[in-house]
Amino acid sequence: MGVHFLSISLLLPGLLVLAFLSKPVDLFLPRLLHIVISGICRGGKIGVCYGRNADDLPTPDKAVQLIQLHNIKYVRIYDSNIQVLKAFANTGIELMIGIPNSDLLAFSQFQTNADTWLKNSILPYYPATRITYITVGAEVTEAPNNVSALVVPAMQNVLTSLKKAGLHRKIKVSSTHSLGVLSRSFPPSAGAFNSKYAFFLRPMLEFLAENQSPFMVNIYPYYAYRDSSSNVSLDYALFESSSEVIDPNTGLLYTNMIPKETGATPDNAQTYNTNLIRHVINDTGTPAKPGEEIDVYLFSLFNENRKPGLESERNWGLFFPDQTSVYNLDFTGKGAVDMTTNATNITGSNGTTWCIASPTASDADLKNGLDWACSSGNVDCSAIQPSQPCFEPDNLASHASYAFNSYYQQNGATDIACSFGGAGFRTNKNPSYDSCLYLTSGTNKTATANATATPSKSSSSVEAVSMLVLGSLLTASFAFM
Repeated sequence: MGVHFLSISLLLPGLLVLAFLSKPVDLFLPRLLHIVISGICRGGKIGVCYGRNADDLPTPDKAVQLIQLHNIKYVRIYDSNIQVLKAFANTGIELMIGIPNSDLLAFSQFQTNADTWLKNSILPYYPATRITYITVGAEVTEAPNNVSALVVPAMQNVLTSLKKAGLHRKIKVSSTHSLGVLSRSFPPSAGAFNSKYAFFLRPMLEFLAENQSPFMVNIYPYYAYRDSSSNVSLDYALFESSSEVIDPNTGLLYTNMIPKETGATPDNAQTYNTNLIRHVINDTGTPAKPGEEIDVYLFSLFNENRKPGLESERNWGLFFPDQTSVYNLDFTGKGAVDMTTNATNITGSNGTTWCIASPTASDADLKNGLDWACSSGNVDCSAIQPSQPCFEPDNLASHASYAFNSYYQQNGATDIACSFGGAGFRTNKNPSYDSCLYLTSGTNKTATANATATPSKSSSSVEAVSMLVLGSLLTASFAFM
């Protein structure tokens, strides 16, 4: 059934939260969490994690086109794959790259290893590829091998390599952590690191503060809600204001979590992510530190069928591998939450709508949308070729309008099918002219039928699993601020 399919595909978007240290660390470690986030005047950012642990993903070039189409400006990858780095060249997208745990030993033991990696894997593609962060290791406290002691030495060697290349002020070095580094997270004012990790957390935090690098935490609200659903309301998890929690130590009022595989709906996913994006972009901060900037990278760009663990691990994508959207999401933070993902709100007197190029869209966005629609979007663009009925007028807006509308009609005439990163505009006025006839849903029944048969994308376990999409754990871990 479609509902089950959508539910499993909407799984809780995990979050990578970046918090900036602006002063040296000189506090008792278990309570150090209280100073971890300190403002740098730049504004909160929303990015997306681009994992590739799947068999059926588009090529990096196609993935980057999709990212550009939706105006995503910040992306995290987990390695330094050459083809991926090349794909991001000259896009202006800020890229976070990673050094996996398996390389920590080599990077920590010998400076020459870090130097060689930077020379061969980074410098040939920089600055065309706009790399801004390097994460050294990931969730080392959860790794099967004890590699925690290797992280800081590896970070120091990577930083030294960057200094030799004169890039240490342009590319920041950090690492990512699970919430396992905490011994407690509630109430927010009692948040504390686990003292057993002090041996590597203390020098790491000193390193981050000295170099003005961010402290990064991977947050999985889905698991937080699953383990405490009897104590946390859905409204609270989704940033809805009808529920609230008071910290007994500070008296501060928390109205959201910033977050078992049951209860998921596309509406919940859309509501949560839309509210989260708005929260971050508006620099809402937290009750203890209102107005503070926090950067967040949503997990994940695509569903990834090769990820191990629960079914939920494979179905947290914002997009299906065929590049269609799982649900409507506005990355600008300005749009309203549309609780009817598949509804059409703008209709003419006969119920027909069309999608054309927005008059406010830039040429670059129109070109990105046009190129994507005529390639990955599977639109037949022959009508806008020379000597064909829709070639004239020969301009970008006209050609984009034809392609946008064709994709829109072929994909159910939904809001998201006309988004094109904000370059699309829905109208109830037929844009057809002369012999150039714009498609309607009724004139392309085959394409529409194929586009709406999306349940075939789901896994065999769809009927058995319905995923819960909830808010993040920011209140439980960071909202003490």
